[in-house]
Amino acid sequence: MALKIMCLSLIFFSAAVYLESAWIALMRRMRLGETIKVYGPEGHMRKKGTPGMGGIAVFMLSPLMAGSIYLCGLSGRTELVYIWSYPLMAGAVGLSDDVLKYVSRSSEGLRSLQKLFLQTIMTGVWVYFVSADGIYITPDMPVPVWIGAPVLVFLGVGALNAVNVTDGLDGLAGGAAAISLAAMFIWTKDVPVLASASLGLAAVLAFLWYNSNPAALFMGDVGSHFWGGMLVSLCVSARSLAFLIPAGFIFGIELMTSALQIFTIRVLGKRVFRMSPLHHHFELSGWSEPAIVARFLLVHMAGMIVIMIFIETFLRGGARGVL
Repeated sequence: MALKIMCLSLIFFSAAVYLESAWIALMRRMRLGETIKVYGPEGHMRKKGTPGMGGIAVFMLSPLMAGSIYLCGLSGRTELVYIWSYPLMAGAVGLSDDVLKYVSRSSEGLRSLQKLFLQTIMTGVWVYFVSADGIYITPDMPVPVWIGAPVLVFLGVGALNAVNVTDGLDGLAGGAAAISLAAMFIWTKDVPVLASASLGLAAVLAFLWYNSNPAALFMGDVGSHFWGGMLVSLCVSARSLAFLIPAGFIFGIELMTSALQIFTIRVLGKRVFRMSPLHHHFELSGWSEPAIVARFLLVHMAGMIVIMIFIETFLRGGARGVL
């Protein structure tokens, strides 16, 4: 089983590296590059023209990944549909946003409310089907569907936006997603979840091959939505919504700082941070981009470990009557 997963992961890592390289060449040939937000840090203007939509490779490969897991006998069809359908649908929402940006030659695609509407509807449809098998905080702690379903929709939409706002520095969102996916091997023994996490990890590592500083490729909304959706679907399939807390640690911090900044500006008329999300605050404070990414990833890893220990001790352990 482990050998099959490893071989599949190596195959799709190689395929994703090749596709990302071909995508970069195509974008450069067509002279299509990222349009940088004018209200972002001034230093980011040097990144103008960098190819984007780097998540397109995993988006395109994901049906083949799921099919390979099924053909190798590592999972049943239904569970694979549950795991891979949400990141695919989420990636489609992100892709539509990316395409609008390139068509309009602007840094703005879908309006915020339009994107939120699509995210909510798409997540609600997915939750409707997966909730038929129950929703679990941990494998030993089911929750009533009438409570769990709305919470899952909220967490799903939040995860998509959290990964999206974290995607602002070279290697940050991809690196954090890789750490979260790798942690699945500690958290669960569910074979379909582990196989899917392994292939997702292979794909995000292939993306990081080109996204490390200085980035030759950006993730785009198609990538941030896909990997945000993947983290959610893996937690649901592992019957452990609680794992979404450590897995989304740095993403949650980034999203909360953005929300806090908006709230204080609109209600109190002043800023808490120099710029949100949080990584931009440290950029304007004089930290170099590689230093911010390295430190944020270390914080993400440390936060994950602490929260995982807490959950294991007080939730999973408590549910089994073990202290």
